[in-house]
Amino acid sequence: MARASRMSVLKRKRESEKAEKAARKREEKLMEKEFGVTKEKETGEASQEDLEAYGILPAGEDDEEE
Repeated sequence: MARASRMSVLKRKRESEKAEKAARKREEKLMEKEFGVTKEKETGEASQEDLEAYGILPAGEDDEEE
């Protein structure tokens, strides 16, 4: 029996990962279509709640100071 080369193993791994990613995307689209669930797009910016959770801003403090 022939021994599999490392390159062919890596190629199969890449192909399987690509197929899994495509299956996840299909499943997400199906869920969105059936249930109206939309995935929020991340902007990379922290929300007010995130900053409070990390302790950067005190909880309950408003930006508007008069």
